[in-house]
Amino acid sequence: MLMASALCPLRLRPGDDLRAALEAAGDVSAFVLSGIGSLSRVRLRLAGADDETVLDGPVEILTLSGTLTPDGAHLHMAVADAQGRVVGGHVGRGNLVRTTAEVLLLRLPQWSLRREHDPGTGYRELVVPPPLAGHDH
Repeated sequence: MLMASALCPLRLRPGDDLRAALEAAGDVSAFVLSGIGSLSRVRLRLAGADDETVLDGPVEILTLSGTLTPDGAHLHMAVADAQGRVVGGHVGRGNLVRTTAEVLLLRLPQWSLRREHDPGTGYRELVVPPPLAGHDH
């Protein structure tokens, strides 16, 4: 059963770094359920790319989702520019809020999610251990 207190709405303000603000939301395990808003600068790592793509805004956030763990975040986002062109990928640091970003987190206090290097992928991947003692899932 979902407890209402586990849901956490956030509003980020102009100039906030989207990723840094979400990582600073607390030393928690959480899923980013949704996010909308606008950005003045975008930094995304596109599928299969090694380097980030930088776009100067204004752009609208169409979707934002991912996971937060005490040792890192894994976030994906799709944005549209003023001509309606859409691009999406992994969220880097330096995505600057233009007017607002409205994000809904689902905090998971009964879980202690973490990231560890996965030799099969070469990336730090999500590890989902059993729930903490005394908590049902």
